[in-house]
Amino acid sequence: MAPSVPLDPQTVLRAYAMGVFPMADHRDADSVFWVEPRRRGILPLDGFHCSRSLRKTLAADRFRVTVDQAFGDILQLCAETAPDRPETWISGPIEDVFLRLHALGFAHSVECWDGDRLVGGLYGLALGRAFFGESMVSRATDASKVALAWLVARLRVGGFTLLDCQFQTDHLATLGVVEVDRADYSVLLAAALGSGAAGPDATAPADSPPDFFALDRLPPVLGADTVSGPVSGKRIVQLLGHTS
Repeated sequence: MAPSVPLDPQTVLRAYAMGVFPMADHRDADSVFWVEPRRRGILPLDGFHCSRSLRKTLAADRFRVTVDQAFGDILQLCAETAPDRPETWISGPIEDVFLRLHALGFAHSVECWDGDRLVGGLYGLALGRAFFGESMVSRATDASKVALAWLVARLRVGGFTLLDCQFQTDHLATLGVVEVDRADYSVLLAAALGSGAAGPDATAPADSPPDFFALDRLPPVLGADTVSGPVSGKRIVQLLGHTS
């Protein structure tokens, strides 16, 4: 951990490119510290554990899923305290800089809705072929899992190669998150930031830039996509079909 420096978008982008990310001691902290874990949690994009019950939830379109439609709301929802999380590391400075990164096109959110009510989702930072997951939240059963499933499918189709989850938890382990040591993570990060190699389900050539929105342009598939939108939960299940 290094001493705090002023948070601005370029500082944060450079930090992530070096494998470092900011955290705060609590919600009201006015400074941050920089973290580079010895053991890093990552989710291999071909290793997402999609349980049978989650597949059913996805296929039934239990939630309406959007992207970048409520970034600030997801950020605030992630920062809220909850009975199982009495304190949060998402401070005002971190929230502010991620709002700026979103405006610049680097930070993205996946939102889950029950009708007009936002019930869960996640947000993170896209840089090169890496996506750095910051936080996910659920106010309804399986909402955050659905958001993560949609994110994995989106990254696969968009040519990403690394999904960084920062730390492995028991919950994340059930979804396929594994730990790698710092040296191995540095190799993966360098490849994601500098390599032209795309993911296995990328819809563009390997030398094309990663595209976070490629999923939205997939052509409809009979029986998977519906008139309600270009991509359905059934399509997500198909895209995750050879994960377990």
